[in-house]
Amino acid sequence: MKSNYCRVLLKASGELFGNDEENLDISFLSRFSKEVSTCVEELHTQIAIVVGGGNIIRGKTVEKLGFDRISADYMGMLATAINSIALQNMLEKEGIESRIVSAIEIKDISEPFILRRVLEHLNKNRVVIFACGTGHPLFTTDTAAALRAGEIKAKLLMKGTKVDGVYDKDPKVHKDAKKIDYIDLKTMLDLDLQVMDQAAITLCRENRIPILVFDITKEGNLLKALSGERIGTFVAI
Repeated sequence: MKSNYCRVLLKASGELFGNDEENLDISFLSRFSKEVSTCVEELHTQIAIVVGGGNIIRGKTVEKLGFDRISADYMGMLATAINSIALQNMLEKEGIESRIVSAIEIKDISEPFILRRVLEHLNKNRVVIFACGTGHPLFTTDTAAALRAGEIKAKLLMKGTKVDGVYDKDPKVHKDAKKIDYIDLKTMLDLDLQVMDQAAITLCRENRIPILVFDITKEGNLLKALSGERIGTFVAI
């Protein structure tokens, strides 16, 4: 089995890491780590992961409670650090070396972002986990994913969600929503489909990085996607 991509950036939404009962869903983290391990060991894919923090705290939600936007965003960034530690722990149980690279200095648990060092980790088949978004408020983790994908020259940005692709309207609200199997970045920008923020899509377009939006909660989907099987929605450059 061979991967279609030598290096990818995977954006894992924070809501995936928790469930209705717990902030951290150990069963998902365990399964997800096993799939990442398989992709690294069998497909020889270099994988970097940007994690969200929505299972613990979401900046926009906190802002609605009365906190200012800047403070709320920093709280959300710190939530991604917690998820990064949890993911690293589960990856290492699968025998996969990993490094947490944080955009905010947290020296006891992470490394600072130094591109040459990050590339060295990837070339040694270590999974790099990017924590704390861009390190700046007012930017989403989607934008952080697009930024890091450009910096490491990823061949694909994979957005793992609970939805099986991009729809012409919200499938949770509209029963007649239609799934889009293939679209290009310009059209996605023009239609403003709310799958990723405009800044992230623009960065991907400028750096010529395609995007795959897929359901990562379905077992085996990560392996299928990297093996070239058509799943989710492919967003071409």
